[in-house]
Order: sequence, then C-alpha cells, then structure tokens
Amino acid sequence: MNKWVEAMRPRTLPVSVAGVLAGYSCALFSHAWRWLPAVCCLLFALLAQIASNFANEYFDFKAGLDRKGREGFRRGVTEGDISPRAMRNATFITLALACCVGLLMMASEGEWWLLAPGVAIALFALAYSTGPYPLSHHGLGDIAVIIFFGVVPVALTCYVISGSWGEPWLTWPTSVSVGILAANVLIVNNYRDAEDDRAVGKHTTAVIFGLTAMQRIYLIDGFVAMALMWKMWDVTFAVGGAVIPLFYLAVHCSIWHVMRRVSGHNLNPLLGKTAVNLLFFVAMVLAAALLTTRVSALWLL
Repeated sequence: MNKWVEAMRPRTLPVSVAGVLAGYSCALFSHAWRWLPAVCCLLFALLAQIASNFANEYFDFKAGLDRKGREGFRRGVTEGDISPRAMRNATFITLALACCVGLLMMASEGEWWLLAPGVAIALFALAYSTGPYPLSHHGLGDIAVIIFFGVVPVALTCYVISGSWGEPWLTWPTSVSVGILAANVLIVNNYRDAEDDRAVGKHTTAVIFGLTAMQRIYLIDGFVAMALMWKMWDVTFAVGGAVIPLFYLAVHCSIWHVMRRVSGHNLNPLLGKTAVNLLFFVAMVLAAALLTTRVSALWLL
C-alpha cells in the first residue's frame, strides 16, 4: 500500500487542491456557494492529478525514460515494486473515477457543456506523458500546468459553484497566478531530474534552457504571480491581505536560496515545500475572501 501512496506523489497533490480553493475564493466574491459542486470539483481535481501521476510513471517506464536509482522519488514500476500492468490499470481506473465525478456534477447542475473541458482535462492527464507528442518530453509541460492547474480549475470551479465566471479582476489574475506557482513545482521536479532526463533524451525546460535559467525563472515566477494579484491585495488590505504576498515571497525566496545550493535527491523536500507554500497562499486568499465578503458559516449552510 505504501508503494501505491508513493506513486500518487502526495507532495505534489496540494497543487490540484490549490486550484480548487482559489476557485472557491472567486465564487465567494460573487456571493454564491453550493456545496455539491464544491465537493465534486475538489474530488475531481485530486483524482485527475493522481491519474496523471500514475500515467507519467507507467508511460515513462514503457518509453524507457526511467532508470533505477534515479534522483527523484522512487518509481514503483521501474524499481519492480509495482507491475506495469497494475499501474496501467490503476491509471485508467482512477481516470474513470474522475470522469464519473465530473458526470455526476454535470447531471446535478444541468451544465452539459462542461463535458468539453472535462474531456480536455482527461486527455491532458494522459497527453502529458504519452501520445504522438508527449507534452512533458518537449518542453511544454510548464505551459500545460499553467493552463490545467491554474486557469482551468480556478475558472471552472468558480463557474460551477456560483453560476458565473466571478469578478474579472479576481478570477483571471488568480487563475494565472495559481498556474504560474503550480509550474514552479514542476520546475523543481525537472531541475532535480535534469541530468537523468538529458541522458534519456527527455527534453524538459530544465534540459532545454539549463539549470541557471530555471533558477531565475523560479524566482521571477513568484514575484510575477504576486504582482498579478495586486487588485486582490488592494481590496483585502483592511483585513490583512497585504501580509499574504509578503509571507509567500519570504518563503519563496528562502526555497530559491536553498535550490541554488543543493542538487539531486536533496531537492525533494523543496518540491514539497513549493507545493505547500502555494497551498498556504491560496488558503490565505480564501480566508481573505471570507473576511472581505463577510461570509458566515450560517450563510454557507
């Protein structure tokens, strides 16, 4: 069981949770809330990411892109802990469960047009690692993460909960900011695996642009994301919203400082810290939304 939990890559799961929580914040600013869509969005996002993580492990193994003793987290299939067939089955079962949750949400809300983005998300979960042009193998993983862990979950979560896209000054900057910070998690992952990926011909952004460039991009991403949220900080300043970007950037810069000095498996804790820092940032944005809109627990019920 521990091998399967490890294959889910729990240190990266805050990334999918963050996108949904940010969508909650945007919905609250529209003074709207529905519990069933809120729960379904969170469950769908988690299942879709786990399916993507399973697919990444299975298809990278099949393509010969993983090798034993790699710097990153232990790969169960490559190390012989999990059979390729079991991982393949787990990938499609988990993805099917995510689709069932999505269909339940669409049926309950009557929003059948959501089938199109749902299919796109399911395809992305696989296309990240396989298909005629695997995104993660050609330097497109970072852009895909910004879209499918930022723009898509934030905007769609806001819509299904509130029935609208929310306040434009909040929803779209927030979705891009969350996507950029989620991409930083991938940057740490690819930064750590750069030598292994280069050896097997896997062209991630770390392989294409080099480690020094990725260090700089990681640092800049944090400041860009906070700058995009300037309207949010302005609106929530009275309830301490201005503290949020300062705290995030303090942790962000400390992670970046360590990132420049370590390599290999020593980067694993930084991947988790980057994801948790993103989750903390979004949780604080959600708290600010609750305070700013004066939403009470009774009103939510």
